[in-house]
Parts: sequence; structure tokens; C-alpha cells
Amino acid sequence: MSTGFSSSSCRFADYFVVCGLDTESGLEPDELSALCQYIQATKFRDGARGKLASANEGENFEQSPLRRTFKSKVLAHYPDNVEWNPFDQDAVGMLCMPKGLSFRTQTDIREPQFHSFIITREDGSRTYGFALTFFEEVTSKQICSAMQTLYHMHNAEQYDILHTPPTPRSPEDHRLTPQQLHAAPSISRLQRFNSYDISRDTLYVSKCICLITPMAFANACRKVLEQLHQAVTSPQPPPLPLESYVYNVLYEVPLPPAGRSLKFSGVYGPVLCQRPSTIELPLFDFPLQEVFELLGLENVLQLFTCALLEIQILLYSQHYQRLMTVAESITALMFPFQWQHVYVPILPASLLHFLDAPVPYLMGLHSNGQDDRTKLELPQEANLCFVDIDNHFIELPEDLPQFPNKLEFIQEISEVLLAFGMSPEANPQCSEVQSKIRGFRSGDMSSDKRNGNLAGSPLNSYLLRENQTIARLQALVKRTGVSLEKLDVKEDTSTNKDSKVQCDEDEMKTHQLNIRVREVFANRFTQMFSDYEVFVIQPSQDKESWFSNRDQMQNFDKASFLSDQPEPYLPFLSRFLETQMFASFIDSKILCHDDEDKEHTLRVFDSRVDKIRMLNVRTPTLRTSMYQKCTNIDEAEKAIEMRLCKIDHTALHPHLLDMKIGQGRYEPGFFPRLQSDVLSTGPTSNKWAKRSAPAQWRRRDRQKQHTEHLYLDNDQREKNEAKISQKWPLCADDVIWSQSLRSSDPEKYIQEARNLGTTLRQPKLSNLSPSVIAQTNWKFVEGLLKECRNKTKRMLVEKMGREAVELGHGEVSITGVEENTLIASLCDLLERIWSHGLQVKQGKSALWSHLLHYQESKEKRDATPAGLGPPGIIHDTERRKSDAGCAMPPLKVSLIQDMRHIQNISEIKTDVGKARAWVRLSMEKKLLSRHLKQLLSDHELTKKLYKRYAFLRCDDEKEQFLYHLLSFNAVDYFCFTNVFTTIMIPYHVVIIPSKKLGGSMFTANPWVCVSGELAETGVLQVPKNTLEITFECQNLGKLTTIQMGHDNSGLYAKWLVECVMVRNGITGHTYKFPCGRWLGKGVDDGSLERILVGELVTNTENEERMCRTPPMQQSPGMMRRFVTISPNSKPKLNTGQIQEGVGEAINGIVKHFHKPEKERGSLTLLLCGEYGLVWALEQVFQHGFKSPRLFKNVFIWDFLEKSQVYFESAEQSQMTQDENWQMRVRHFCHFMRAINSTPRNIGKDGKFQMLVCLGARDHLLHHWIALLAECPITAQMYEDTALLKDHSLVNSLIRVLQTLQEFNITLEASLVKGIGI
Repeated sequence: MSTGFSSSSCRFADYFVVCGLDTESGLEPDELSALCQYIQATKFRDGARGKLASANEGENFEQSPLRRTFKSKVLAHYPDNVEWNPFDQDAVGMLCMPKGLSFRTQTDIREPQFHSFIITREDGSRTYGFALTFFEEVTSKQICSAMQTLYHMHNAEQYDILHTPPTPRSPEDHRLTPQQLHAAPSISRLQRFNSYDISRDTLYVSKCICLITPMAFANACRKVLEQLHQAVTSPQPPPLPLESYVYNVLYEVPLPPAGRSLKFSGVYGPVLCQRPSTIELPLFDFPLQEVFELLGLENVLQLFTCALLEIQILLYSQHYQRLMTVAESITALMFPFQWQHVYVPILPASLLHFLDAPVPYLMGLHSNGQDDRTKLELPQEANLCFVDIDNHFIELPEDLPQFPNKLEFIQEISEVLLAFGMSPEANPQCSEVQSKIRGFRSGDMSSDKRNGNLAGSPLNSYLLRENQTIARLQALVKRTGVSLEKLDVKEDTSTNKDSKVQCDEDEMKTHQLNIRVREVFANRFTQMFSDYEVFVIQPSQDKESWFSNRDQMQNFDKASFLSDQPEPYLPFLSRFLETQMFASFIDSKILCHDDEDKEHTLRVFDSRVDKIRMLNVRTPTLRTSMYQKCTNIDEAEKAIEMRLCKIDHTALHPHLLDMKIGQGRYEPGFFPRLQSDVLSTGPTSNKWAKRSAPAQWRRRDRQKQHTEHLYLDNDQREKNEAKISQKWPLCADDVIWSQSLRSSDPEKYIQEARNLGTTLRQPKLSNLSPSVIAQTNWKFVEGLLKECRNKTKRMLVEKMGREAVELGHGEVSITGVEENTLIASLCDLLERIWSHGLQVKQGKSALWSHLLHYQESKEKRDATPAGLGPPGIIHDTERRKSDAGCAMPPLKVSLIQDMRHIQNISEIKTDVGKARAWVRLSMEKKLLSRHLKQLLSDHELTKKLYKRYAFLRCDDEKEQFLYHLLSFNAVDYFCFTNVFTTIMIPYHVVIIPSKKLGGSMFTANPWVCVSGELAETGVLQVPKNTLEITFECQNLGKLTTIQMGHDNSGLYAKWLVECVMVRNGITGHTYKFPCGRWLGKGVDDGSLERILVGELVTNTENEERMCRTPPMQQSPGMMRRFVTISPNSKPKLNTGQIQEGVGEAINGIVKHFHKPEKERGSLTLLLCGEYGLVWALEQVFQHGFKSPRLFKNVFIWDFLEKSQVYFESAEQSQMTQDENWQMRVRHFCHFMRAINSTPRNIGKDGKFQMLVCLGARDHLLHHWIALLAECPITAQMYEDTALLKDHSLVNSLIRVLQTLQEFNITLEASLVKGIGI
């Protein structure tokens, strides 16, 4: 994509380059790439296969000389330098011939190969290269004899190896593979297939010609280079010297202006290129057809999703052009977003160490076509998307969310592909299928009724009958009711358009397919983000201060945006909103207020969003999951056709140059050294060569930045070489940032905002000295630390929410999806940190691998007899102190034990999954920082596993990193409990009887039933002698209630219980269920069972802990203050305090329902817990209640039963009351009867609690209060000052209770067990 091209150039090409064999310096082995190949070949020596099995495998390093890599050189480049695009000799040399020189003999295939490449500068701008590699005969006698000598040496070595009898080590070694049988020591065969004979063979060497251009006109450049190559290989010389054509393309062919087409002359024919206008999608000139044929639609979409979520992507192919085509296509389809991280579509062999980069990257790795995927050892795979292009398969990271509306999206793209006769599945034999399809026109389809192909319904064509995906799609489409009849198959355009369109049919087809597919992709984002502007948080301060505090600020109201989205979109969108590309897109939006300032992509995108808004007046309709197809394909296609029918500009024709006689002649079959004197400078008077002042100013500015960058890099290199262990000096980026702050150019602001978050955007393709590699690694370490700081801060702000609004972070809420997203991205960061600088790769998760090593060494140490003290003792420092007292001894803090918990979970199958589960468990237990500190305290192990430059061996950074993680202890996470909902968890229950009245006399048999947000246990018998029980059951989630009781057996069946404690054996969470009441007949309210509501007990541990927020469930409120004044006696509250109590209880319930569903706490706690609704209404009914006798307790339930009797008799005597009154009475009596007839022994207070809960559920409480206030029984049983006798207070109470009517209250099963209403 041409998004970041150097805007200062307006020539079609900046340089013409020739690379190849420098006969003067001779054959130089390319040591770096040879070493990389050797490492790759011997990688699995340390793996499962033990020692190298045979000489065959070892022979990879000692390859036959024709297969070895030799250094190529840039032989010439014209002109020497261009000020707006300085020539980077190392980068161009590496990328023109990424594997160095290749040699062949006359028996080998020597077809020319075209590939393109990209050079990304440190400021993010791009230059494109287009290279044609072909073979020329080697004429130098020295080179030929050097090759012969190398072969003699090689054959002698091979002879020795093959005649050394192998020593069998295992039964497997006796089984020879067919290849090994083939390699039996027949030396004659060896020489025949593996030799070069100077007298018999002709030696050929690769050479490359290349154009370096500011914009990616791939098709045009390919034609220019192929025609130049044809000129030197054809028997007839070209009409003009080669210099004329090269001069023409360098100096006389301009870039076509936006929205125009250009025609210029190659050696043998015209070359066309066209450039989109400023309102169209940006320039893209690579064939998308090839990408879909190689990978298939499903894989392309998965790869696209990985790229959008900034997952590390590694493309793998033996064709350089395929690597480039796939990389450029995926990044082009992202419009309007742009890839912000390391982007190297072709990674030269000498830069393989860059796969170690602990940052998101999109890289292409060349395969030799022999190694399979299993032999490719990659530094990190926990969050890697591996794309084997040649074998049409893709390996995805775990937990990849689905792209929104994926099936409908696949259907829409399939329709486009089918219209061009392409199958949506990967097609290994692309060319063969293409030829079949070309012979199978849509016209034949419509007339061929005999085969059941109905006209106009191409989905029934023979192409699809064997295609399962399409069959599934067809079934889906029929279900959704979309008509397939409208799908138009692309008619054969050659007949009617040949007269008009000036390019060939295939080229036109590529343009049409490209634009159609790109429009469909662009439309998805236009629909998904059609109202994004509403959620952009505009900064209140000026640009400079906003920019200096950029990484502290949120630029987008994510919570509000996500709350508007359909549920199925959330897993993808919540992760996408966290990416650098999305942040940069919003930054550019904030920095560009008017259209003139806007970047091209932003301007195009905004205009499309505006168009959609005009069509859909009511924006909210866009937020449904209704799929809306792309409507502007035809318009975009017409624009391209117009430009190709009517050529806007024609460049000067090539002409004779001012050359001396004899210059410009060359030998046929050899690309010559061109005359540099005529190619070094262009014409002086060229109307389009005069650049506007602003562009020149920008060019000077970029030049200035570039030189300062180089200067600083050198300076830094010297310092690092002097003392690399000291803190780093100011990095070059910082200087450029500070400079750009002084400038007012919005482009620069955007660039810097984009650089924030990625300390290193691009590897340098030159000067690979150890100090530069070390310096790059320092930058990685710095970047990882910065990312860790930003992530922890973001997660804390989201979780705590208090200062979030003040800091401009939007609403105080975090959805469950968003929390999961943030934790998943933290796990990804930890994996990248743990895989940085690994010595040996083992397993897909570097973190889990380290943990396993630690576990192994710890278990070995513990097994030695030198253990300290008896095994049963746990040292105090390892205890987690808890305010539960001695009743429940705290769990031991043990990293190994937490690992064993994860290892015992059978549902988690992979190492990556285990590492993530362990991180979640450690976060929930508030031990992540402590565990990782313990893991890294084994310095010997860390040294063994990691190289010196690894993040985990940089002590200062490691300390800061652990400190950032320590801040998570300030908040409560339930990220383990809420995610692993089906696992078995051990629970420990302890019943604590009152100390005052000895429970030792108690004779009945107690039981409990534990309920949580996810499930409940059923009745569990508790041994009466210990009052403790441990049981295992499926995860209950956060615990909410316990039902407890006894069977009333024995002589003394009265029991005063203080509380019940329950602990989760994996997470260590302890819940306290306060009781403080009797259970027994004839005591208290005569209850044999009670429902207790619990709260999470907070750990009051001081060492290494930061202060923490109060528990999540409930804020203290005013009531606590009134009640704690007289803790022992039952407090007498006045009417004002009671009203406040009711208000707070109702308020808690209202707040609960206003939170997104996934964030709500326990509703049971708000109804029945301390200061909940039941307690508040208890205070209402107890106020002014007459107590008849000194020693007899009268309960509220007694009053309610009397009222029930009165209402029932009033109904029978048919006292004249309105219908409303009768309906309310009927309801009240029905509920009272149902509760009284329940088989449970829940006591009078338990029955009152049940009535309140049912009344709240069915929205009847306010009716009942009104009934009871008017009831004559109230006059008998209450004093005159009672709240129930004060009409104004009763009316306000009714109004408050009415607010519950709008909520759908669902009661936990334990609260209404045994009631059939």
C-alpha cells in the first residue's frame, strides 16, 4: 500500500540497480546466512530425535558448492544518490538477493524470477523495490576453477563420510529411509549427480536488475525489467542502447498524478500505470487472486484477523514474491488502519535473529522447499500465526476471536470470487484450474440445462459441487433467506472492451477483482465504525501538552462504544480497540481537525462514513448485527476502467543520449555495466521536476532528521561499546520527539503519536555489528518495560474506576469481555518477555517451560536429605495471614502447588493454556509478582535458559517490571474463577459455634448446602464432633449463600452458631457467613435451618502488600455508622435513619441493575445481606412495635399472620372494598399460606426474609405496605409514634419501593426452596 511513501519524490523510479557477482573480489561465502542455515539444519539435535541420525542431516552445512550461498554485491546503481531517498546499499543488496548468489549448471532450471520488496525507514516511510533475477554464464576462469576446487574438496569429504561405517545407537538407526538407501556409497553416482566439471559443464551465476520506486506500481515495474532482460537475451539488439531506456524510466517518466493514468515506453511495448484519486482506496498493485488461490478464503480471513489484533505473523514460502504479495495484501485490506509494528515481508537469511523480537511483527521467511514445518524452530510460538503459503495451511494462536459477522462476510467475498470463476478454497494447482475456468464461460452455464445448471444461478455450477465450504454456505444462505439469483458471474469482457481498454485482459481482471474485494473489506470497517467519531475523546489541553502526556491519556471511550455493540462482536472488538493501529488511527483523527490536515486514508474513510450516515438517518440502526453489503463496488470499478480506457498522460519516448561512439555496445546474453556518466544526472529543464516549497521543506526536514538519527546512533554505539551494562543514553527517538514538539506540522505529530507504544518500529538492514544487535536488544527491553507499565496502569484504572473519569478515561465501568481482553494481552506480554533471548526453545510457551524447569529443580532439591526441619512445618513467612482466626488456617503460599493445581486440570491441554491459567490463578490470589520474583530468584536457572541480553537478565528492568505487576494486588480479580467454570475445586467448610455457650453439649446432626453464582452443592452432612468438612465439586463461582441446619435429634438440639467459614482450595478465597442466631425448637424464632449470606474475607497481610480497596461487594454507606454506635444491644433507630436505611438498600439494587450483566455482584447480598432490603424492612416493622410481655419475644411474622387472618375474614364477610384492594389481599394471603406450608424449618425470621424476597421479585412490596398500614391489626400492635402509622412516611416508603418495579429480579434457588409460587 502506498500509505507511507516518500512524498518528496515525483519521479516514477528513484534508482536503477544491478547486483551480482563481483569478479574482482571472487567467491566470498555468505557467512551469516550459511550459519543461519546450519543452525536451522541442526536445530532439532537438542530435541526429541537425540543426536543427528546420519551423515545426511549433518551434510546440510557442508552442502554441495552449487547449493551454498555466496555474497552478492551491488555492482552499480544509477544515479549515485537522490536527496529525498538516500541510497541504502546494505538494505538494497540484501533484499535484491536475500539468499546471496546462486550457481547453476546447464542441467539446472534457470528461469528468471521476479520479486518485489520493501524498505521501511525508521520514520515509518516506505520505499519499494522490484527485482528480476536471472542467470548469466560465468566467463571468469578464476571463478570456474575455484568452483572445481570446492567440488574436489567436497567430494573427498563425502567419500570419507559414506565409507565410515555408522555405529548403531538404537533400533531406529537400523531402519534406512529410501533416501539413505539411495545414498549408498556408490561414489560414481555421487560424482555424477553432485559435481561440476570445468571441462564438461557450463557454470551460470545469478544476477539481478532492480528498480527502486517511491510507489508500488508492481505490474509496470515488472514489465520494464522483463523487457530490459529480453533486450540482452534476444538475438536481435534493441532499437536504442539500454541506457536510453533506463534514463527514460529514471528521469523522463513522472509519477502519474492522483486519479490519472500514465503510459510510457518499455523496450518492446508500452507500459501502463494508473493511480487512484484522493477519494478512492489507496494504490495497491499486487494480485489478490493469488492470495486467495494460495490460502483459501477461510485462511485469508483468519490471517486478516490475526493482523488486526497485532499478533506476531510469520509467512513461510520458497517464493519471495509470494511472501511479498501476501504481506502487502493483508496490510492493504486493513484500510483505514495501518500496520504499526515491525514489517519485513522478506527477511534476509542474515537477519534471522530478528525472529527473536519480543514485539508484534509481520515477517516473511524464505523456505528451501525441503524442510517441513516441524523442523523450523521459532523463538516464540505462544502468540504466533504461522502461514505456510506453499502448503496452503495456517497455524493460529489459541483463543483467536471470530471476526464479526464472519459467515456473512465469507459469503459476500465468495460471491465476488465466484463471479471471477474462482473457488473460495485454496487451490494448489492454480494455473490448471485457471485454464479450466477460462474455458468454462458463464454463457455455457446458462444454456447447459441438461446438467441441471439453471441460468443465472452460478452457485449450482460444477465448480462448487465438490466444495464443502460452499455447500455449507449455500445451506446457511438459504436459511437466512438471502437470494442467490442476483449473483452475477463476470461476463467475458474481452469481446466488447478490447477496443477501449488499453491493458490486456488478465491485467484488467486483476484490477477489477482487487477493487471489488478491497471495497467489500473496507465496507466492513465503515459499517462497524460508522459512529466512531462520537466516542473520540477530544483533549481539553493544547496539542503540545496532549502530546507530551499521550501515553497517560485515553483517546477513545471504549466502554461506551462496546456497550453499544452486539454481543457476538465483543470478543473481537474489545481486543481490537487495544491495538496500536486503532490508537494511531484515533490519534490522527484528534490531530487533524480540518479536511486539509487529514491523511489520505482518514479523509477517504470519513467521507464513506458520512455517506452511510446520510443513507441511514437513524444511526442506532447501524448497531444491530444486521449485515449490510457493500454498495459502491461498481462506482470504484468504473473509475479504474475510465482511467485505463482513456490514458491521461503519455511520457516522453526513449531517445538517443549524448554518448561517445562505441558506448552502449554489449555482448548478447550478458547484462552490461551501463555508462554511469550519462545516467548520473537527469535533464535540467523538466516541468514536473520543480517541486513546491512545502515539499522541499519537508524533504529537508526528513533529511535533517535522518542525519541526526545516524549521528545519534553512532554516538550511542560508541557508548554501548564502552560500557553496555550502564543505563542507556537518550535514544534517538526521544530527540526527534522533542524536536517535533517544537514544530507545528500535524503530519509529524501523527508520526510521533504512532511511534509511541513501539520503541522499535523497524530492524536496520545494515551494519550488523554485535554492538548494533546489542543496542537493538536494549531497545526491545526498554519497549517491553514501557508496554508493561502502560498495560498495568490501564488495567488498574479500568478496574478501580475512581480516578478514571478525572483522567479522561471515560465511563467508570469495565465489561467482563474487556477485562478478559486485558488479561489475555497481559499473558501475551509475559510470553513475549519470557521468549526474549531464549537459549533453547522448548515447547510453545516460554513461560510454562521456565516454570517446569523451576519445578523440576525444586523437586530435585527437596528430594535431597538436606531439607531443613520436619516436613510438616510451614514457615511463618510462607503463610498467608487471614483474619479468620485459628478456625481456618491459611493456605501455604507455594508457586509449585499452584502449578500442580493447573497441571491437574484435565480440560487444559496445551502449554500456552497452562501458562495463561497459571497467570490468571496468580492474579486472583494476588501472588503474580511474588511468584515471578521467586521464579527469577533462581539465578543459575535463568542464566542457563537465557542469553545475556535477555529482558529477564537485565536486573534493573526486571525489578521495575515486578514492581509494576505488584500493583495488581490493589484490586480484586476473579479472572480464574470466572473463566474455568467447569473444573473440580476442593472446598473446606468450618462451622464456628458461639464460644459463650459451649457447643460440646450439642447432640443433633448438622448439615450445610453451599451456593455460588455458578452452582450449588446439595445437602452435605457435617460430622458433629469436628464441625469441619472438605469436599470436591464443580466450580461454584463466587460463593453467595449457605443453607445450614440440623435434624433436631438427641437430648440437646439447640445450637448457637457464630458463623460459617468456607475456603476455595485452589484460589484460597475465604468467605465468611455470619449467623449469631440459635437453631432449635423453642429457642429464638424456633428455626431449625437458616440461610446465611456471605462476604469475601480480605487478607490483612502487610508484608510486600500495597494497601487495597475495600471488598468489591458493597460500599459501607451511612447505616454502618448508625449501627456501630451500639454494637452489643439491638440499636433503636429513629424514623429518619430507617428511611435512609431503606433508601440505601433500594439504591444498592438499582445500581446493581444499571451495571452490565457480566459485572454485577451478588443480588442475594443486596437483598438478604447486612443492611440489605430484608434488614431495612425489618427496621420499618420493628419501629414502635408493642412488646406484650417481658419474657416473650413477639416477631414480625406474628403480626403478619394476624393481619392475614383479618384479611381472610374480611374477604369472606365481603366488606365493600374496591377490586384493587381485593387483588392485593388475595396475593398477600396466597404468599403467606405458601410460606407457612413449606416443609422447611426456617423459623419466623426466615419466613419474613422469604416473603420480602418473593414480594420484591413479583413487584408486590409497595402494595403490601399500603395494605398493612391501613389494617386494624396495625393499630392494636403498634404505638402511635410508629412509622407504619405516619401516613406521609408510609407514602414515601411506598414511592421508594415502587422503583423496584422496572427491574426483573431473579432469586437464587436457595432463597425460595420449597415454595411453588
